[in-house]
Amino acid sequence: MTSFSLRLAQVCQNPSVFNNLKRGIEREALRYSKQSRLAKTRHPEALGSAYANKWITTDFSESQLEIVTPVSRDINTLFAQLEDIHHFTQANLGSEYMWPMSMPYNVSESDIVLGQYGACNAGRLKTLYRKGLKSRYGSKMQIISGVHYNFSLPESFWDELFGKQCKEQRQEAKSDAYLGLIRNYYRFGWLIPYFFGASPAVCSSYVNEQETDKAFLKVEDTLYLPYSTSLRLSDIGYSNNTQEQLNISLSSLDDYLSGLQNATRTSSSAFEQIGVKVGGEYQQLNSNILQLENEFYAPIRPKRVPNKDEKVYEALSQRGVEYIEVRALDINPYSSVGISEEQVRFLDLFLIWAVLKDSDLMTERERENCLSNWKKVTHQGRKPGLKLQCGTYGKTKTLQEWATLIIGEITHLAEAMDKANGQTDYQSVCHRLTEVINHPELTIAGQLQADIEKAGGIKAFGYEMGTKHVNTHLSHRYRFYSAKDMENEVTRSWYEQEESEKSDRLDFDTFLVANF
Repeated sequence: MTSFSLRLAQVCQNPSVFNNLKRGIEREALRYSKQSRLAKTRHPEALGSAYANKWITTDFSESQLEIVTPVSRDINTLFAQLEDIHHFTQANLGSEYMWPMSMPYNVSESDIVLGQYGACNAGRLKTLYRKGLKSRYGSKMQIISGVHYNFSLPESFWDELFGKQCKEQRQEAKSDAYLGLIRNYYRFGWLIPYFFGASPAVCSSYVNEQETDKAFLKVEDTLYLPYSTSLRLSDIGYSNNTQEQLNISLSSLDDYLSGLQNATRTSSSAFEQIGVKVGGEYQQLNSNILQLENEFYAPIRPKRVPNKDEKVYEALSQRGVEYIEVRALDINPYSSVGISEEQVRFLDLFLIWAVLKDSDLMTERERENCLSNWKKVTHQGRKPGLKLQCGTYGKTKTLQEWATLIIGEITHLAEAMDKANGQTDYQSVCHRLTEVINHPELTIAGQLQADIEKAGGIKAFGYEMGTKHVNTHLSHRYRFYSAKDMENEVTRSWYEQEESEKSDRLDFDTFLVANF
């Protein structure tokens, strides 16, 4: 038996370990007008305070909604929450709709208004952080949207895998296991943009055709590569060449945090040229390589919910990894909530498999090969016979060969999970995705490219799907929350923001010095 099979058999001694997976979703979405123009209106007051509403906030821009579910142990509950929050959101958008894709349509830097979070110091810090991002990378990159999937395994899983441990041993063992998961995500996670990449095409406003060396094809105002899956994850989309050079170690949590802390404490000559406070006005929080830990744009990150006034670094350092955040998901335009149940089930399978599978420390050569594989898949993942690098020794496999081997192992896990739940849902996902491996036209990217071409470009397709989703949201009936729940949270969020503004005792300059 393989080490994966042995570990799977070990955790399966307690089938209930698969019944208490913790999941949460953060879905970003741009507000657009019926004329398919990026909304320049403020975040609607009826949605509550973007600073404090726990379900509906904004990300980089006032026009970029972020819809957040609480942690759930049940997939049906998770989607009920997600659909309810979308319903309330759309009901308060008036004539605007949520753009159904990751890559925006027809935007310029001047269209994008930074997110506003009130007059309290913490709210002003959030806006200033975004101003720093704008100064460093430009606003157009920042409003590229996606879906984040937060995931953790129950204590019963670790009990079966590690046996009895004291608190300190368990904290270290879990953190090491999650770091092993992350290393395997880098090794094999290219499967995610292959199956679920949903940005094979971009609006021509995102590409300087005179400067690119890529052989784009064009349909109206839309550019695409013949075999691409996720241009959002490529150098055209949400990428950062400066951060790629950081090479933050994934060998251990201590090494990871050391690299992260070093980046938040080391000044960057490029960012020094921007200045921190120019003419009496702040341009960024600081001139360091990273203003905050959250500026590290990785496709997956170890996370822990910090306590009040606690930094991300401090929370992880003191209490270890609590969950992981998958950030490589494009918005699924065929789902009214941006992600499907099939995607969630596959992510469950893939992440558990990545924990149970051997995960050696990653050499620099292997890391480079992994990044190369991701780049190949985002640019040409649907190309027949595409070859990927295996490990560090120059061996290659076709994407189809490698994906088939991975799905074969994952199917064994699916069988165990279905047996524990008395269902066949996870196996059904594996069976369908096995077909997708050998038929790239069945990927989301394959279907989307065909539909964009049929519609006559991104604008027409985006409007068509966006308005379809409006009808879905407005006709929805609450399944988990109620209208009163939503309205109470709006009221509570405005009260919290008001109290935060009243409670400030420091001026903003002193507040920044105290926090950085």
